[in-house]
Amino acid sequence: MDSATSDRAALQATADNGLKIVVVGGFGVGKTTMVRSVSEIRPLNTEETMTSAGEAVDDLAGVQSKTSTTVAFDFGRITLDARSVLYLFGAPGQERFWFLWDRLFSGTLGAVVLVDTRRLADSWYAIDRLEHHGTPFIVACNDFGGPLHTEQQIREALDLSPDVPLVECDARDRSSSKYVLITLVEHLYALSAARAATADPALAGSTATAPAAQTPEPTP
Repeated sequence: MDSATSDRAALQATADNGLKIVVVGGFGVGKTTMVRSVSEIRPLNTEETMTSAGEAVDDLAGVQSKTSTTVAFDFGRITLDARSVLYLFGAPGQERFWFLWDRLFSGTLGAVVLVDTRRLADSWYAIDRLEHHGTPFIVACNDFGGPLHTEQQIREALDLSPDVPLVECDARDRSSSKYVLITLVEHLYALSAARAATADPALAGSTATAPAAQTPEPTP
């Protein structure tokens, strides 16, 4: 398990808003890779070498070349501004570790469901659990060089609501991973504005689109 202190200056006491985001999805979809690519600190990993003992319980279809796997969670951090930081938690993908998900979802503002379009069925459980908890989420299709699918085909396969954002990404690329997180934060802002407008109709039309334009972007 790796952990290290950030090369950046320590957070000041004014950085008092900790925002928790979970990256979840099936086995081998790139969750650890995404956290690594975008975190400003060296991520804490709980990756272990895969052995023959797991062959009977883990479905390796499509990921036969995978040699290590997350057994608890990944953790990374991004500074949004002087007062706010984003904490990233990458959930383990194998079914035998799904019992950890409900605890990881506790206190989460939102989630990224990372999917491999070659194995869309592996994402159903993640979406089901997030919907069960009422946790807002977006879906990000990681680029594995597989056959292309239209947005409509992916939405139908995952039975996604029209208001759930769907984006493409390369989890290895920092700017691409940042775009995914910005999309999630903007989605959360939009949902918050919609709830506020419902509670106070006078706010309708004046705040529904403003928060997205003010979304803080992660520090380079």
